[in-house]
Parts: sequence; structure tokens; C-alpha cells
Amino acid sequence: MSAYIFEFIGTMMLILIGNGIVANLVLKGTKGSDVGWTGISLAWGIAVFIGVFISADVSGAHLNPAVTIGLATAGKFSWALAPGYFLAQILGAMMGNLLIWLAYKKQYDATEDQGALLATFSTGPAIRSPFWNMISEAIGTFALVFGVFYIAGGSLGEETIKLGALDALPVALLVMGIGFGLGGPTGYAINPARDFGPRLLHAILPLKGKGSSDWSYAWVPIVGPIIGAFAAAGIFLLLGS
Repeated sequence: MSAYIFEFIGTMMLILIGNGIVANLVLKGTKGSDVGWTGISLAWGIAVFIGVFISADVSGAHLNPAVTIGLATAGKFSWALAPGYFLAQILGAMMGNLLIWLAYKKQYDATEDQGALLATFSTGPAIRSPFWNMISEAIGTFALVFGVFYIAGGSLGEETIKLGALDALPVALLVMGIGFGLGGPTGYAINPARDFGPRLLHAILPLKGKGSSDWSYAWVPIVGPIIGAFAAAGIFLLLGS
């Protein structure tokens, strides 16, 4: 149970800081409207560092169903624990975005742009092409999960992989690099819980003039990361690391 609680807390902190920078950028009446893509990529790296640092010693700091799937596929994590991790990650992501909504309540009330409102919860493509958007998400997630294997001391002789405090910074830098290098096509969800949980919250919250939650796109940041996770685990096993 402690592992599930810390997955919840770690994911909550990840989303609170990560999507918080998006809210600061796109909502009307904030003081951070000039942070730009550089600010977003840097903030998501910091968000990962905080989430991993808090939860690593107890839960292993997956904070992402794709990471859980990749580790379980490679035999580094028990599949029996995976459903509980998925639930904790989704609920943690929802709580993180709920806190953002509370922190920026007056800015949400002042914002009429439906696209901007949705962007503070979930990702969307720069050019809408679901298949290619899925490919972008798969590649970004492959880079994340494959990197995690080696940052965390990926040896097939080890029974489990956990991201200790020292490894929080390399993972944060990895996510930052993915944002700078691969984030442009889709906003780099690379995490099904990061997108699905907040998108569900967007559908539930009484946001004035919020418009659609764009459920027709929601499968992309779920399927793409899962494919990327399986591919990373498969190549890791193939290399016999």
C-alpha cells in the first residue's frame, strides 16, 4: 500500500509542476505568459526530478504506466502490482491537475480560449494526424523507457530496477531532452496517466466554456506510449544487458 501511495504522490507532484507551467503560459491573466517552449521543457524536467526524488525509495518512482509496463515486460517489476500502480498514477495525475485548477482558479475563469483550457490538462498535436502522432508518442516513450533501464543500472541480473535519489537528476535531464528534441509534434505526453487522468478531470470540472475534451484523440497518448514501452523492453532484453 505504501508503494501505491507514493506513486500517487509522485505523480501528483509531477503533474502539479509540469502542467502548472502550461497553465502559467496559456491562461489569461498570469505572470508567466512569456515562458515559451523552453520554459515548458525545463519545468517538466524539474517536475520529473521532484516526483522521482519523493517516491523512488518507496515505489520505485514509475509515475507512468509506460514505465511500469516496460519494467514488467523486462522482468524488473511484478505484473501483479501493475494494476494498482496504473490506478495510483491516474488518480495522482488527476489530483495534480485539480490543484492547478485551484491555484489558477481566477485565470481559468478569465480564459475563454477552449484550446488553452484543454492544453492545461491534456496534450494535443501540432498537426493532427493520429497515426503519425501515435508514432511520435511511441518514439518519445521508447527514448524515455530505454533510457530509464540504463540510468537505473539496467542489468538483467538485477531482480528490480528502482530510481534512487541520485538517479532522479539523469531521468529529469532525459525528459527535458525529450521535450526539446521530440516534444514538438504532440506535446510529448509519453505517459498515458499524464494525459488520460487530467483529460478525464477536464470533462468533469465545471470550467466555464471549456468545450470538448477531445476524446477522439485520447487513444493516441495511450497507445503510442504503450508501444514505445514494449519496444524499449524488447530491445533491452535482446541486447542482453
